[in-house]
Amino acid sequence: MTAPTFTIGIEEEYLLVDRDTLQLADAPEALMAACRTALQDQVSPEFLQCQIEIGSRVHPGIGGARDDLRHLRSVVAQQAAKHGLAPIAAACHPFADWKDQPHTDKDRYNDLENDLAGVARRMLICGMHVHVGIDDKDQRVDLMNQLSYFLPHLLALSASSPFWQGVDTGLASYRLTVFDNLPRTGLPPQITTWSRFERAVTLLTDLGLIEDASKIWWDLRPSSRFPTIETRICDGAPRLETTLSLAALIQCLTRMLWRLSARNQSWRTYDPFLVSENRWRAQRYGTTEGLIDFGQRQIVPFPVLLDEIIDLVTEDAEALGCLPEVEATRSILTRGTSAQQQRTILTDALQQGKSQDEALRDVVRHLIDEFHADL
Repeated sequence: MTAPTFTIGIEEEYLLVDRDTLQLADAPEALMAACRTALQDQVSPEFLQCQIEIGSRVHPGIGGARDDLRHLRSVVAQQAAKHGLAPIAAACHPFADWKDQPHTDKDRYNDLENDLAGVARRMLICGMHVHVGIDDKDQRVDLMNQLSYFLPHLLALSASSPFWQGVDTGLASYRLTVFDNLPRTGLPPQITTWSRFERAVTLLTDLGLIEDASKIWWDLRPSSRFPTIETRICDGAPRLETTLSLAALIQCLTRMLWRLSARNQSWRTYDPFLVSENRWRAQRYGTTEGLIDFGQRQIVPFPVLLDEIIDLVTEDAEALGCLPEVEATRSILTRGTSAQQQRTILTDALQQGKSQDEALRDVVRHLIDEFHADL
């Protein structure tokens, strides 16, 4: 069996904040123009005017992706600073109100608002998407079915959205509660073949309900534009190195599952109903309360699960040259996910006698610092 390329590409969405007020701010056209001049097609506006999306080039491994993403983040940060703004990469702004955010005036976004109405207008959220190159179409579907099992684990590690409109939601990833209001979201269904997937997409496109497969927003999907499977479950990661660790883990999990298939083996697939329970636990608790091990039929602490996953993919991480990045996922548990860190910042500020508003602004300052930390 010929091995896939396992190339990697990463997309990130950022929010822009005013450095003085720490409120969200619209991207000035001059800022977008300067970013486009410097980054060409690697940068684009997003649905809301306060958002910017970047996309890496295709890379064989995480080393090239690191240099690329560092450059992308640096240019966006430098150009934003010229306008008194700063980017943050958390999945939600801690206190912004979605009702105050205008959407970008472009045909595709106008059509999106028209199609999705109030659901689209609440989309004040940012994610991180990872593409892994799999040339064979049926193999994409097969590996996607197996990789779905690990989506809750990836969500738990990436959780960065505990606050919504100034309120602690009690969730580690509030972003998903907003995103799940859209149609064609959530865990992907079990699809047996590429042709079956194509037939389903063709039905919806023929009826004029969607333009193409890019309007299928599952947590994991075959990309509509590239020969890849695209993992979309993760919250935006405030730090560059967290993005790289998560991307490396996704790349290695994909290779591990292919390696099993090359030996006539496969990861056991579970009904999405069961995996969705882990998805909820990750959304609610992040890494603090453990996930269900369906084989053991018990809830296992997340550090134990992560150690097991790293053991599973060590051979693949060595082959792909990203073992340090994969092992660095343990540091997420040591320092706490972004959701945990944001709550700590808020609690410390309140204990210092600051008001809720002042404390939430401290959280935004922390997120600005996190964005710049690895540049």
